[in-house]
Amino acid sequence: MILLPSLDLRAGRCVRLYQGDFANETPYAITPAALLRRYQKLECKWVHVVDLDGAQDGVRLNAGLIESLARYSNMWLQVGGGVRSAPAVEALLDAGVGRVVIGSAAVQRPQEVTGWLKCFGSERICLAFDVRMDGKWVPYVHTHGWTKGSAVSLWDALAAYPRGSIKHVLCTDIGQDGTLGGPNLPLYRAALARFPDILWQASGGIRNAADLTSLAQLGVAAAVSGKAMLEERITPSELRQFLPVESSPASTCATAKS
Repeated sequence: MILLPSLDLRAGRCVRLYQGDFANETPYAITPAALLRRYQKLECKWVHVVDLDGAQDGVRLNAGLIESLARYSNMWLQVGGGVRSAPAVEALLDAGVGRVVIGSAAVQRPQEVTGWLKCFGSERICLAFDVRMDGKWVPYVHTHGWTKGSAVSLWDALAAYPRGSIKHVLCTDIGQDGTLGGPNLPLYRAALARFPDILWQASGGIRNAADLTSLAQLGVAAAVSGKAMLEERITPSELRQFLPVESSPASTCATAKS
């Protein structure tokens, strides 16, 4: 399992939300560029970047900043938030982004997004499903920066895609996100049992290296951590075993088409 530190952007600043609530924001004084440099010193190869403004209303206010970070960083960026069209995916990949995260569109327009997976390659696209657990412990998907609920379960959302078409899926438990309350291990255990061919990325609640170890033991492919990494709750020595060996994505749109 590899660790992807999360860099969440709102109006060009590094922030964290509590349980996905845009009214409950914690700003951090460090600049996005300085935070990337910190993660580079830790020898992280990948960083997960979220355009919160784009995720909320589809207006990608941080697009220019993200493109500059991608062009001038020595790390690969996995970027999401408001990416709702093929041209937006292509622009990010052309700017040097390693992998593009598709959230709302993945829930609402699965047939169209299946075409993007074929065009750009399943290595270059990660589908993101942000969920809240109901009283029967069923994960229901939320969209538009977690502000809109749906009657679609995580399992039904994935079933809308041809088997084998998806490689990477990021699943965030909104109720745990930003809480430092620990990851939802039963959720990821169920996800792996239902869709063992998918490389699952877990997000929400990670607080320390022990949580990373628990996720790794489940068989999760990657873990995304925002607050714990921002607040340096995981030491460099603890991180070492969760850093990837490979440094680049494997395919491009051109190779996928050939």
